[in-house]
Amino acid sequence: MDFQIGDKVVYPNQGVGIVEQISTRNLTGQPEMFYLLKLNASSLRVMVPTSSVVNVGLRRVARNTEIGTILGYLEKGRVKAPQDWKGRFKENSEKMRNGSLQDVAEVFKSLLLLNQAKPLSFREKKMLDRSWQLLVDEIAIARGMAKETVEGQLVKALNKSNLKVPLPS
Repeated sequence: MDFQIGDKVVYPNQGVGIVEQISTRNLTGQPEMFYLLKLNASSLRVMVPTSSVVNVGLRRVARNTEIGTILGYLEKGRVKAPQDWKGRFKENSEKMRNGSLQDVAEVFKSLLLLNQAKPLSFREKKMLDRSWQLLVDEIAIARGMAKETVEGQLVKALNKSNLKVPLPS
């Protein structure tokens, strides 16, 4: 996948960033092309070799149709998650590393549902918070909306499925 300077991209589990520069570096004795990304949430800069884009999961920001699908899933989608903590955490961690917006929404909804049945572990609570942030950030960038407006849309969709959202701390 080729990106241009100024493209908005998603770095899995880190969030939305912008391609600031495309350069060639000689770090291993061989010249290699890199994307320099500036991540919105943390202002960190990350260099991603163009040859590693697929392995890393770097992708374009979701389109409006995909976001509509995500909102529909949050409203009506079914949640399946392994019942044992280890299996659930492993599966959710893999989905977060995969980086698709659908996977992040599935992690969020499953942990939110579980959180209403029993308290989450510290690690799962952090994953719930992280998945919420990733959803809000990407949808806000994709739709050019304020984060607060997006949060309202997500809460409204979740309320339709009778899930109450304790906004992350």
